[in-house]
Amino acid sequence: MTLRILAIDDSRTMREMLKSSLSAAGFEVHTADDGLHGLDRMAEVDPDVVITDINMPRLDGFGVIEAVRRGTVRPRRPILVLTTESAPELKSRAREAGATGWIVKPFDDQRLIGAIRRIASI
Repeated sequence: MTLRILAIDDSRTMREMLKSSLSAAGFEVHTADDGLHGLDRMAEVDPDVVITDINMPRLDGFGVIEAVRRGTVRPRRPILVLTTESAPELKSRAREAGATGWIVKPFDDQRLIGAIRRIASI
């Protein structure tokens, strides 16, 4: 079974890097350009794993995490935060909201792929 990934990031370059890297690793990758767009895509994509940035217009990553966890369809699906932020209080806030993991940009392809495989098997 191919894992479906929804990558939510307001940076086109980051979305393209994620799509290229994760597609090459055998994942089915879908993208969204901010949190609201990401929530809209959830129903059509039904991702196995969500990757979200924190700082985005319209709806930030915390809002995405909270909305997924409040939802009725697969609310426990893994959510990986991929962001330039590294402050402990932001990591704590993401964990409390329900994030499964946190990776700081720039990301290492193999580390990200390994993290996705680990959290997808939870």
